[in-house]
Amino acid sequence: MNMKIAFVGKGGSGKTTLSSLFVRHLVAAGAPVLAIDADINQHLGPALGLDEAEAAALPAMGERLPLIKDYLRGHNPRIPSAATMIKTTPPGEGSRLVQVREPNPVYDACARPVELDGGAVRLMVTGPFSDADLGVACYHSKTGAVELFLNHLVDGPDEYVVVDMTAGSDSFASGMFTRFDVTFLVAEPTRKGVSVYRQYKDYARDFDVALKVVGNKVQEQDDIDFLRAEVGDDLLVTVGRSDWVRAMEKGRPPRFELLEEGCSRALQTLRATADATYAQRDWDRYTRQMVHFHLKNAEAWGNERTGADLAAQVDPGFVLGEGLAAPA
Repeated sequence: MNMKIAFVGKGGSGKTTLSSLFVRHLVAAGAPVLAIDADINQHLGPALGLDEAEAAALPAMGERLPLIKDYLRGHNPRIPSAATMIKTTPPGEGSRLVQVREPNPVYDACARPVELDGGAVRLMVTGPFSDADLGVACYHSKTGAVELFLNHLVDGPDEYVVVDMTAGSDSFASGMFTRFDVTFLVAEPTRKGVSVYRQYKDYARDFDVALKVVGNKVQEQDDIDFLRAEVGDDLLVTVGRSDWVRAMEKGRPPRFELLEEGCSRALQTLRATADATYAQRDWDRYTRQMVHFHLKNAEAWGNERTGADLAAQVDPGFVLGEGLAAPA
């Protein structure tokens, strides 16, 4: 299996904690994992065990956008310069594609290994939010570097890409929310918690987004009943209090094998659900959606800001998919 998985949810829902647990679960099983922190608040590194200094020293993708653009455009004749690339620019013939396990200049500049119980995850972060973090072509979007990277990513067999992101409007405007095989929305059993679900469900309705709700901070049956009544069959699993997580939040996580059985079962369900979506993967639709949002962004602001006709970047005969190799 090769899966792109997003964790979304409002601040305080436990989204980052659950995404970090899922990363640990995959690494413990021996799976190659690329983890990306695409949230405004950069908390995934600490949740994976980094101290404040280590987390602050992680290289920000947003600050290395010129390098990312120049590498990904490769020898694509439709993209004459990196300056004309925006966050939605799709790959075409001659573009460089990236893979989860390969060495490449983007990973050299932007990724760092994080050791986890004998295994390791490759971690990338957008960096803290600033008005200029993604350059003149898309300075209103903190996640632009991540979206551009995902547009050029071909994940291979038995690999996982886990992205910790928000359910904010940036993701919907750019098309970022369509980049995943499955999206886990973490919701508390409160009105505010399920309101984020309704917003995401409404935006994703027309794009065949596989959306499942993970109920977090569930204490009693009434919490489960509330979530079930509000989100119906989209409720996949619920998670309650965890002493292991409390210790992790204090910076002293026990060995991962000591995670409570209920939490372990929930993580197994998440992985099984993600793996099951592989059969529905449709590279044609994935590429069409990529182009759709690129043309939308080009018309709305991209053409004006770059001074170029960005619709000309679309390669009508190109379909991203497994088996495509990046040019040398």
